[in-house]
Amino acid sequence: VQLQASGGGLVQAGGSLRLSCAASGRAFSSYGMAWFRQAPGKERESVAAISWSGDRRYYPDSLKGRFTISRDNAKNTVYLQMNSLKPEDAAIYYCAADRLGRAGIRIGMFDYWGQGTLVTVSS
Repeated sequence: VQLQASGGGLVQAGGSLRLSCAASGRAFSSYGMAWFRQAPGKERESVAAISWSGDRRYYPDSLKGRFTISRDNAKNTVYLQMNSLKPEDAAIYYCAADRLGRAGIRIGMFDYWGQGTLVTVSS
């Protein structure tokens, strides 16, 4: 499976971005998917996760209400809608796939990773 993340860019604080992650292969609909981010000098952290069917989603408390993960299995794509962006949201955002279909939050749960897309938020 190959994952291609896109949609990053420069946005002003308070603005919005929608990230996309396109997956190759027919098994996408069975994968759990997630977004992680990593800022310079910091560890990679979970941002959002969604199960294979979309019925389970996870967000860290600090991001609830601002970030929304969704998926379109017909398009082999998972999305991350980010609203009310803050300078501290700036990071490289990675998408990841879990063959077991979970809405996972631990890095070790994921089998495939995209290359990352850079989000910059100006104050």
